[in-house]
Amino acid sequence: MAHSKTNKTNKASGKKSRKKPGKSHFQIISDAANAYGERSFDNYAQIRSVAEQIQAGLCAYMGGEKKCVFLVPPQGPFIEQNYGSAAFSVSGKGFLPLEPISFGLGIRVSDTGDFLRIVLQCRKEGERIDVQVENSQTYELSLPVKDDALNIVLEGLYHHILSWFTDRVERYDFGNYGTTDIGFDILRIDQ
Repeated sequence: MAHSKTNKTNKASGKKSRKKPGKSHFQIISDAANAYGERSFDNYAQIRSVAEQIQAGLCAYMGGEKKCVFLVPPQGPFIEQNYGSAAFSVSGKGFLPLEPISFGLGIRVSDTGDFLRIVLQCRKEGERIDVQVENSQTYELSLPVKDDALNIVLEGLYHHILSWFTDRVERYDFGNYGTTDIGFDILRIDQ
């Protein structure tokens, strides 16, 4: 048999009931769902803006003649193109979740069509976005993003990619290249 306290305090959370006079329970939940939806869209829009700035900035930073950085899904196959909203981990989930969002950067690493995918996870914290690269380095970007802060991220991504290759070459040269780390997705995209 269910019991309730007379002071309308939710025993589990310690919060008082939020039912306002004249509003149905449905309307209260609907208002809460609408507030959630607004925040989840803001979260997505802010993170997508930062992702697009990183993608465009890294392409310019790399300085190749061809377009060399694309927004791609964080996992699964991809081709040499920007995937728009499909590049983000919340894509296809129906109700847009309010959570950290991941996306992939497909980066051209050779003239023969080899691409490397780096996965970045972003979390909006107040008026900043934390960008974590491959479960390692995290960069804090204040909103709106300033060029000098973005350049720090681009420089970090460049060194992250370069180190991945040079570390493995060095391990091979010195006989210690059989590691168990997961590493990047590297694939050749035939044109």
